[in-house]
Amino acid sequence: MRFWKYHGLGNDFVLVEDPYGRANKEPEFVKDICDRHLGVGADGILYVGGDKENDATMRIINSDGSEAEMCGNGIRCVAKHLYDFNLVRKKKMTIGTLAGPKRVECSIKKGQVEQVTVDMGAPSLECGSIPMRCKGRFVSKDIDADGTMVRGTAVSMGNPHFVTFSRFTEEEVGRLGPAIERSSLFPKGTNVEFAQIRGKKVRVKVFERGAGWTMACGTGACATAVAAVLNGLAQEGEDIEVVLPGGSLWINVSAGLSAVTMRGPVVRVFRGQLEES
Repeated sequence: MRFWKYHGLGNDFVLVEDPYGRANKEPEFVKDICDRHLGVGADGILYVGGDKENDATMRIINSDGSEAEMCGNGIRCVAKHLYDFNLVRKKKMTIGTLAGPKRVECSIKKGQVEQVTVDMGAPSLECGSIPMRCKGRFVSKDIDADGTMVRGTAVSMGNPHFVTFSRFTEEEVGRLGPAIERSSLFPKGTNVEFAQIRGKKVRVKVFERGAGWTMACGTGACATAVAAVLNGLAQEGEDIEVVLPGGSLWINVSAGLSAVTMRGPVVRVFRGQLEES
């Protein structure tokens, strides 16, 4: 089975073309391929398919074998693959995901995609749609994480996120990320963002549900920007630079939280052949 290796700011993926939906998606297979010592090594596998309603579809299986509804860095990788290999030869395309169809626009340099802008849609803030075991919105409220009270804001960008702007030591962050991910308040688990405002930039460290600490998280950057606006730390309609360990994404939260757009780079690393036993 052919594959390609891509990354968005170091958030890396194995990409597989899967036009008929028959590629192996078993959790053990995904874990083996994503193993960084015994496999190719990746944060997840992207399966690129097609349907009649969209230009293409994307499924993302995390390195632990669980499936995510949406992946902001992953969808940029998919868009680059579709354009660069003439599968969808247009700059603007629609890609179907479990979180619904997403519109993307590619920036081209020397005939290949260099950056991708993604219309991520409107964030969901109601607890029931995140999902979270509470009522109304969870904005600047406390949760108990392994005995530590953490104030944060819950946002869904098609997948759940908990964003905190509170200050913690590196040791505390390392402990609290996994604890919040598995909090009983989140029936499907959650991604966790530890964010700090530094001038006009937001610096973020992300513990991804199903993947652990990652170099970057596109939906996490979007959720952080939304949380910053909700908490009066950033302005609607302005590009917000979200700085992750792997680099920067630019997020724009439209007036009234009606939409969120994400812009960032994408890189193809290599291609190869998988030998299935």
